[in-house]
Amino acid sequence: MILLQSHSRFLLQTLLNRVHNLEKAVEVDYNWVEFDDVRYHVQVSMKNPNSFLLSVSLPIPSADTVFCGGLPSGAIEAIKAAYGVLVQILDPPRDGFNLTLKLNLSKLPPDEDNKHTILVKVASIREVVLGAPLRVILKHLGSKVVASDVNRLVALVHRPKESFFLVPQEFVEARRTAGLNNAPPCSWSPSPPQELKGAPNDALSANAGFVTFVIFPRHVEGNKVDRVIWSLSTFHAYVSYHVKCSEGFMHTRMRRRVESLIQNSNHLMVIDYMNWLESGRVMHQSFRCVRNLVLGSWVFCMPRIREFVPV
Repeated sequence: MILLQSHSRFLLQTLLNRVHNLEKAVEVDYNWVEFDDVRYHVQVSMKNPNSFLLSVSLPIPSADTVFCGGLPSGAIEAIKAAYGVLVQILDPPRDGFNLTLKLNLSKLPPDEDNKHTILVKVASIREVVLGAPLRVILKHLGSKVVASDVNRLVALVHRPKESFFLVPQEFVEARRTAGLNNAPPCSWSPSPPQELKGAPNDALSANAGFVTFVIFPRHVEGNKVDRVIWSLSTFHAYVSYHVKCSEGFMHTRMRRRVESLIQNSNHLMVIDYMNWLESGRVMHQSFRCVRNLVLGSWVFCMPRIREFVPV
């Protein structure tokens, strides 16, 4: 199945176009929205072509999600660790946005491969910011260090006014199928699991049940942590994407089936009632008027025919 990319493709393309045309004084002012109501705004002025302003608006957090200064906990530290001197966090951010970054494009490395890698990381600002709280907890898990708040229920935002919960606990891994030994255990329940005891009632009023993933230290070793953070934080979008793809596939199959039926119906002969009268036969029949889907006209169908020999 297709996994969603962590970077914004439009943002990456905008950055690449700007970097490859630094000598051209062109103004840039773009606004767009991506899935889960994450909004972006980029701006470049003709006076300072090396300065690239990037603003990000995050989904509206639920009441049980902890935000510090309009950002998830640990987001500022995650931005500084990911981008270093390349970006500057502007305070206050642009009106209507949670975060505004000022990128100095002149500080990009000259090597094209390294430059592209950094730009992809910049285009993944959503993962860096929204995944900051999850990254801290998973790093403790990867290093097998027990955090001080190990029993605390952590709510993480991923969609407007919705959150998912992270429960740092110790689990015993059960025997599993050989082909899925490396995958995190996953389960579904129509009712809230016991680990969510104490969570707000609004957060537990799900209409489709609860999906539980169990993450072990081996799942977050080395560079695996970035993929785990992105997969968990975009799980709802991942499922919605494949459900819509399945619906589109079914609709396509239905259209093809209808087209084949219409083509077959074109080969059917429509009996002309007047020809039957001219042949000298007298018929008594009940008529049924139906709509011809192919020609768009009304035709007479004769399902039952009774013939009489003329006297």
